[in-house]
Amino acid sequence: MARPRTARSAASRVFLVLIAAAAVVGALVAGFLVVETQRAVQAEAERVTAATASTVAVSPPVIAALDGGDAQAATDALEPFAVAVVGDAGLDFVTIMTPDGIRVTHPDIDEIGGRYLGTIPEDPRPLTETFTGTLGPSVRTIVPVLGSDRSLVGWVSAGVTTESISDTLVRRLPLSLAITVVLVAVGALGAWFARRVTRRIAGDLPPGSVRDAVSSYESIRTLGEALRAQTHEHGNRMHTAVALLELGRTGEALDILTETSRQSQSLVDQVTARRHGDPAIGALLLGKASQAKERGIDWRVRIEPDTPRSTLSTVDSVSVLGNLIDNAMDAAAGSVDRWVAVTLRPSASGEVVVEVSDSGAGVPAELRERIFEHGFSTKPADAQGRGVGLALVRSVVGEAGGTVELTDAPTTFRVVLPVSGRRRS
Repeated sequence: MARPRTARSAASRVFLVLIAAAAVVGALVAGFLVVETQRAVQAEAERVTAATASTVAVSPPVIAALDGGDAQAATDALEPFAVAVVGDAGLDFVTIMTPDGIRVTHPDIDEIGGRYLGTIPEDPRPLTETFTGTLGPSVRTIVPVLGSDRSLVGWVSAGVTTESISDTLVRRLPLSLAITVVLVAVGALGAWFARRVTRRIAGDLPPGSVRDAVSSYESIRTLGEALRAQTHEHGNRMHTAVALLELGRTGEALDILTETSRQSQSLVDQVTARRHGDPAIGALLLGKASQAKERGIDWRVRIEPDTPRSTLSTVDSVSVLGNLIDNAMDAAAGSVDRWVAVTLRPSASGEVVVEVSDSGAGVPAELRERIFEHGFSTKPADAQGRGVGLALVRSVVGEAGGTVELTDAPTTFRVVLPVSGRRRS
């Protein structure tokens, strides 16, 4: 019997993502270093050939030999000189030629007397190019040789074959490879450290379970705050009623208790009238009503009886609605006309619509997407759960196949959720 496949833990996923990122960055850096090294080697070849050709062109022995007009005498005088320069400069050839391009020196003696293979500028000026000559493709620089009267008496060409350039590139590649290996190793170390930190926080739970744990925490937190406010309010009313009874003011005590019962009963009637209601949602709304009164906020609730039950679990339902209400109360607390309105109703297509509106100043257009990002909040830096609530709402609703949207006038968060038992197409 095959064992069920278990989901990877959040820590393992973090590790794999960071390792993959380190590998990608390492590959990109390696590619960049190879290209940059190739460019540097090419530039160095051009610089060396230009410097060597320019130095040889102004050398007195070269000028004197070419100025004499005797090609054979020039070869006898300059061939050893050219060979020595090639060895000292680390080049593949130094070719000295007459004004019309006839070689008087060449690494291959058989090529002496032949015509130079390459571009000879029409004007006496230096020229660097890549050209295929007798030694194969090469980077070469040709420089004019000027006589004592500044007339053209010949040319000097110094070059490095592309094969030599490739050999230089290969010799420098180990450094690029070492840099890449170090970079990937540092990335792997960071991934391992991130995995340890994530495992300390989330254990071996898969990402979905981590999200569920956060949702459960948020659900318990918001429900606990609501019930605390409700308990506090009822406690105050009971203490006041008892004090009035002790003073013999029975009528006033009864009025306070009756008013408390009436306000709570109105909301209870709406909750119980809903055929597919959730007791936890009812408890949340009752508690939030007390919390709103405690903060001086007008509390408005409308629950249509035919509102169906969504696909969300009780924990996720409390987490979503509780976070939206908390967000609305925080926004309404800063306005003059303080109010929060909650509506639960079916949509025209039979889905569940949850709307939470408030009298706050609204959300600036540039922040409408950012408010759903994890870690972003317009609340003070020390606010509890900073940057978690709305991000969690979008995550839970999106995973259930629903949508969250924000509208203005008044500020309203509208959540549309599929109905429990209905398959998504």
